[in-house]
Amino acid sequence: MYQTIKIDTLELSPYALFGDQWLVLAAGDFRKNHFNAMTIAWGSLGCMWNKPFIQVVVRPGRYTHEFMESYDTFTVSAFPANLKPALNVMGTKSGRNCDKIKESGLTPMASQMVFAPSFKEADLIFECKKLYRDVLKPEGFFESGIDKNYPAKDYHTVYFGEIVTVLKKQE
Repeated sequence: MYQTIKIDTLELSPYALFGDQWLVLAAGDFRKNHFNAMTIAWGSLGCMWNKPFIQVVVRPGRYTHEFMESYDTFTVSAFPANLKPALNVMGTKSGRNCDKIKESGLTPMASQMVFAPSFKEADLIFECKKLYRDVLKPEGFFESGIDKNYPAKDYHTVYFGEIVTVLKKQE
């Protein structure tokens, strides 16, 4: 069972959420059984254009990129630490080649406000509507070392999503 949390009352450490905990990004349409998901560890939370947002990045070669490009909504879910092995599967395998969601043991479910799926095992779910996208450009990097993250020159697509609801698992 989940409780809706007002975004202005949510207390968390964005750096710990992305950097330490890992998250699962899901895009597509749960009702049509046409979706994919992947583990993410880079992103941000904040306020943009007077709206609460979550920003995620996806490399163009990832299968989830196709879903992010094709659908207007996505979810970002946080999980308890004991599910890190499942998140590892979600981050190292491709849904293009196998049913990695089934293999991970995670259970997709319908979201409350968006068509992209959420996961029953998640502790915290952000349901988002896309606001903006762009591709990172190497000429925009101020630090030369950043480009070393892109040996194949497969620069991330950046997505800003308005957070339309936040759900927290009730204990």
